[in-house]
This record gives sequence, C-alpha cells and structure tokens, in this order.
Amino acid sequence: METPDRLDATVEPEREPAPHLAARRGGGFWAGGAWGLGERLAWIGGGALAISAFTGWYSAAGDGSSGNGVSISVLGWNSGTLGKLVFLIGIALLALVVLRENGIELPASIPESLLVLGLGSLATIFVLVRAISIPEAFFFAGRGVGLWISLASALVVIAAGLLQATEEL
Repeated sequence: METPDRLDATVEPEREPAPHLAARRGGGFWAGGAWGLGERLAWIGGGALAISAFTGWYSAAGDGSSGNGVSISVLGWNSGTLGKLVFLIGIALLALVVLRENGIELPASIPESLLVLGLGSLATIFVLVRAISIPEAFFFAGRGVGLWISLASALVVIAAGLLQATEEL
C-alpha cells in the first residue's frame, strides 16, 4: 500500500452565525447597526442610572435674608445603601449589554429581557423608596432633580426590558 505524501485534513463546513449575532456585525450601536430599540434603551437607561447615582438626590437652599446663603446637595451615592445599589444596577445593565455585544450570551433558561426587566423594577423600587422616605440625616433637604433623573432612568430600563421581550418573540 502506498501512503499519501500529505494527509487531507478534514475541513468543517463554515457555520452560519446565530441570527442575532449575524445582524450585529453591521457595526453595533454607534454605526447604526441592527441593535434593537430595546437594547439601545437598556444601554442608555443603564448608563443614565449609573451616572444618576452621582447627581443631587436631595438639596437645600440657604436663606439669603438671614445670612445663611449655603446651599447643600446630597448625592445619591451618599444617601445610603440604596443609592449605591442603584449605581451597581446601572453598571450591571451596561455589563450585560457589552457582554452580549461581544458574543457572550446568557443561558437560554434566563431570557435577557427578563433580567433587564427585573433589574429595572428593582432600581425603580429603590429610587421610589428614597423619593418617598427621605433619610433622617437629611431631614432639612428636599428632593433634588437627580432623584427624578434616577426614577426616569429606571423606568426607561423597564421599557427596554419590555421591548426586548417583544423583539425576542
């Protein structure tokens, strides 16, 4: 028997990428690729949620007539554990979008839309607790614009999760 001079390597046929990954090769979010509206809202809402933890959730303006012209603003980060958790939820949402953009998918038993919806709901509850109940340490302050930005961002994340659920169907 003759032995061949070279061995023919078995060549695997090229696999077609998953439809949701193939559509993403068009450039992603910034290049106007095929990101769905739900993913864009999750990205924007998660970023705004993370940033809003460093905005003024409570503020108090001084009275200029009595000589006390000091204005005070309390960041969400400094408002307690809930402010820090809101920041971490925003970072988790950003990480989820970045991981999916890089091709790392969640297990099929955990739909991404359900996770985004759950994180948005949790953030909404945390912000509403801070909006309804001002911590005793800041009894002198009223609600600041940062608190409402956080609430709007959390609601955007909920909307993103609902849109992602409709896109998955």
